[in-house]
Amino acid sequence: MARLVTVATVDEIPPGQAITVELDEFDILIAHVEGEGFFAIDDRCTHDDGPLGEGELLGYAVECPRHGATFDVRSGAALKLPAIQPVTPYRVEVEGNEIKVALPY
Repeated sequence: MARLVTVATVDEIPPGQAITVELDEFDILIAHVEGEGFFAIDDRCTHDDGPLGEGELLGYAVECPRHGATFDVRSGAALKLPAIQPVTPYRVEVEGNEIKVALPY
């Protein structure tokens, strides 16, 4: 059963921006995709463990700053080499002004 944890408010993440948060043993990137909402994925590139939160968010894709791999923040899918494995996505809920992420326990 998932546990919802408040990570930010909607005002803290403007459209086209992302933040990273540490929740227990999880490093998570929270992205605000303009016109689509808020999404959460692991903050570590599956190619070499690079910090995705230090990369650029371009629409729904975040680019790893180390080697240019990109991931879809909506699903976690790897979009561009050198990454071929997806990152873990997390369910996001917005309740009022609060952005909540579902942790897998």
